[in-house]
Amino acid sequence: MSQEASVTIGVISDTHGLLRPEAMAALRGSDFLVHAGDIGPPEILDQLAQIAPVTAVRGNVDTAPWAQRIPASNVLEAGGASLYLLHNLAHLDLKPEAAGFAAVIYGHSHVPKLEEKNGVLYFNPGSAGPRRFQLPVSVGRLKIANGRVNAQILRILE
Repeated sequence: MSQEASVTIGVISDTHGLLRPEAMAALRGSDFLVHAGDIGPPEILDQLAQIAPVTAVRGNVDTAPWAQRIPASNVLEAGGASLYLLHNLAHLDLKPEAAGFAAVIYGHSHVPKLEEKNGVLYFNPGSAGPRRFQLPVSVGRLKIANGRVNAQILRILE
C-alpha cells in the first residue's frame, strides 16, 4: 500500500469583506483553501486564490448577484478524504457518515469548534473577519494523510 503525501488545507470563514494580513499569513503554504461562507466581495476569493485553489460556499450574507454562482454546499476531495462544505451546520441535509465524508466544514456561528461525531470530523474555523463580541479571530488548518483528517484552530489575533 503506497503512502500518500499529506495535504494541507487552509480553512477560513466569515470574512464579511475583511481579509486580514494575519489570516493570509496563516493560510500560506496550504495546498488548498476552503472558504465556509459569508465572504463579502468577490475580491476576497481572488486574494485567497493567490495562495492556493479555493473551494467556497455561499453564506447567508452573500446575496450579491456574483455570489449566486457560489454553491450553498460543496465537496472537496483531497488526500484520500471527502470533505463536505456548507455555511450553516443547521442546514446539513445528509448523514455525512453514510455518504462517506471524513469531515464537515462549516462557519456561520463565528465560534471555532472541532468535534468528532460518528467517525466524522465537524470543523468550524471560527471567524477571520470583523471581531464579534468576545469571540476569537481565527482560521483553521487541516492535514490529511491516507484519508485521515487532523484539524487545528489557529488564533490570528489576541
